[in-house]
Amino acid sequence: MNRRRFFKTAAVLGAGAALALAKIKAADKQDDQSKIGSIIDLTLCDGCADRQTPACVAACREKNADKFPQPDPKYLIDYFPQKKREDWSNKRGVTTRLTPYNWTYVESVEIEGQKVFLPRRCMHCDDPACQKLCPFGVIGKSKEGAVSIDADFCMGGSKCRDVCPWHIPQRQAGVGIYTKVAPKLMGGGVMFKCDLCADYLAKDKTPACAEKCPKKAIIFGEKEVMRNEARRRAKALGGYLYGDNEAGGTATFYVSKIPFERIDKAIAAKKGEDKAPGRPQIPVGVANPLGNANGLFAAALIAPVAALTAAAISVYKGGKDD
Repeated sequence: MNRRRFFKTAAVLGAGAALALAKIKAADKQDDQSKIGSIIDLTLCDGCADRQTPACVAACREKNADKFPQPDPKYLIDYFPQKKREDWSNKRGVTTRLTPYNWTYVESVEIEGQKVFLPRRCMHCDDPACQKLCPFGVIGKSKEGAVSIDADFCMGGSKCRDVCPWHIPQRQAGVGIYTKVAPKLMGGGVMFKCDLCADYLAKDKTPACAEKCPKKAIIFGEKEVMRNEARRRAKALGGYLYGDNEAGGTATFYVSKIPFERIDKAIAAKKGEDKAPGRPQIPVGVANPLGNANGLFAAALIAPVAALTAAAISVYKGGKDD
């Protein structure tokens, strides 16, 4: 590792982190026209009742199969100092919840005799708390608005899941850079979630879930166009919109005939005592954790560490490219 390059990069990134702190309180103000948004229309989704696996789920799994974790059994140890681990390697076929091997799923609930099917995945927030509060600075956001985790450098600390209003990222033990640093001391793994097919968006291609949806219940386009269309659909239905204001705004707009408060209660009732992560509810009006003093203070503490880590990663990647 080139020490001069490291300290130079660290200084630059440290200064950048300090500047970013002054802007943390404000939501991301990039031009929405340059970003991508999506509509998930619950009036069109039927959960692909004629298929064993919903088309969006199958498409996501096929597209991302090469990114799924391949843990080494010798590193499948408990998270120090806890007596537990999160290992889905023997349950890779599960498609009824979010896992490190399943980045989208379809929740189904019945409300007064009416079936509602709810495709779930990362909401891709306008101002993602997971990104600002990741202590290692390994969560990025593309110009299209896709929020993604760098699996090569994630330590699996799960801070991103803790601060996510929907607890979306899921952890797989036995993989990741921690296995090369201090596997017995740290435990850990890598966090996985939907990356909005960021590689497709960068090439102006449609994400896999929308491309394969037979009912066109999932569509993508310029964010402001999607927002306006979602509002139009909700108004025409006399229905409801979710994701426009939640967590300070997201890139995902759900449209429903049924109030989301009732959908949320139905999901909670169906989950019962299932406390395992991966089946998020849909709380209306949920706030962004960065919108309070505690969140801002946490971000202020984390930013310098994240900047130094980013510097080290930059040096490492640069060294590999030399």
